[in-house]
Amino acid sequence: MSDLNLTQDYQSFIKGIKDRILSSRYKAARAVNQELILLYHHIGTQILEKQKSQGWGAKVIDHLSKDLKSQFPEMKGFSSRNLKYMRQFAELYPDSEFVQQVAAQLPWFHIAVLITRVKDDIERQFYFKKAIENGWSRNILEMHIDTKLYLRQGSATTNFKDRLPTSQSDLANETIKNPYSFDFLNLGADAHEREIENGLEKHIEKFLLELGEGFAYLGRQYSIIVDDEEYFLDMLFYHIRLRCFVVIELKARKFRPSDTGQLNFYLTAIDEQLKHKSDNQTIGILLCQSKKGVSVEYALRNLNSPIGVSEYRLTGELPENIKTALPSIEQIEFELSKHTEESKNSQSQETDQQKNKGK
Repeated sequence: MSDLNLTQDYQSFIKGIKDRILSSRYKAARAVNQELILLYHHIGTQILEKQKSQGWGAKVIDHLSKDLKSQFPEMKGFSSRNLKYMRQFAELYPDSEFVQQVAAQLPWFHIAVLITRVKDDIERQFYFKKAIENGWSRNILEMHIDTKLYLRQGSATTNFKDRLPTSQSDLANETIKNPYSFDFLNLGADAHEREIENGLEKHIEKFLLELGEGFAYLGRQYSIIVDDEEYFLDMLFYHIRLRCFVVIELKARKFRPSDTGQLNFYLTAIDEQLKHKSDNQTIGILLCQSKKGVSVEYALRNLNSPIGVSEYRLTGELPENIKTALPSIEQIEFELSKHTEESKNSQSQETDQQKNKGK
């Protein structure tokens, strides 16, 4: 056997070994995580049962925390707070089958975030499913909860149902949101289209994160030639799961029915010039500052191309507790006038003191 063949055989051999090690490590990590989640659910269930049957109060959790940490000092996770999470977890999900088949696929602190921050069970199930499907980190999960992905996903106005096969239209509707949040751009509400485009390209990773899983960025101001005329698409993407090109057009104003005609033209051009025979029909997403439902529905009804229309937000809404803490205009004006009056009095006193010294 030549050295070359030996090298090739060895490379193939070592690759197989590495792949098996990685696979085994992953399976081992999943098994350990699953056992941990089942343990926590068992502890939470036992606490619940004893509190109901024996009438134990909340203080038993503090005692249990001390005893467990004393008995198992090498193990983390037995703080009073974490034991309360276990109790809440068991109370919300008494079904052990759900815990084994669904919850155990996520790390414990993902579950803790979901049971403490999402009160509605249907919404919580949505985040369980998405976090598992897409492998979200805890930070990504918290970001999607903060930006209310559950309420935004699938709520855009589209003609996907009439223009795409059922299997693809369902996925396409899940893919598009309303509204999109671009608060990471730090731009004012009156920003121009070019400023927003520049910001989205500069922060392309955050933009892709907001768009959702499956988008691959192909370019901005993408050029196409039709009848010797050059046209520029605001942004062009390819969606891996939908297996199609996606054209995004941005309008820094309210929706106009003529916008869908322009986007329909772009989609037809992409289908003719770029689409491969194995690709699905190109989809368009029109982003504007504001839209009204009926005018959008009329504009989309007789178009051949699949298009969705969504709004975008450059600045997020302030939470209510922050809003109520902010002073009103009247309060600000009062404080300013008060401060001005105090400054005048202070200056007058200083002047009088200087005059007295001079005497």
